[in-house]
Amino acid sequence: MFYLIMCRSLTHAQRIANGLERAGIPARILRSPVEISPSGCSHSVRIPAQSLSRTLTVLNRMRLPYLGIYVSAAGYGYREVEP
Repeated sequence: MFYLIMCRSLTHAQRIANGLERAGIPARILRSPVEISPSGCSHSVRIPAQSLSRTLTVLNRMRLPYLGIYVSAAGYGYREVEP
């Protein structure tokens, strides 16, 4: 299981990923899956499931916008979660 933070642009995804990495949270940038971004125009930051709470703290402190947070569990697709 992992979480995706969907961002409006590659630049925002890079800023979020860099901030998370500085806070010791592993983060990887990827194109958002079609299931959560039908236009295919956005990027997401992937984080481990156990890092969600710390990630939300860092995101609030950084004040960078994101479009949504999605959870992925093996075989169940993606589901948006409330932060």
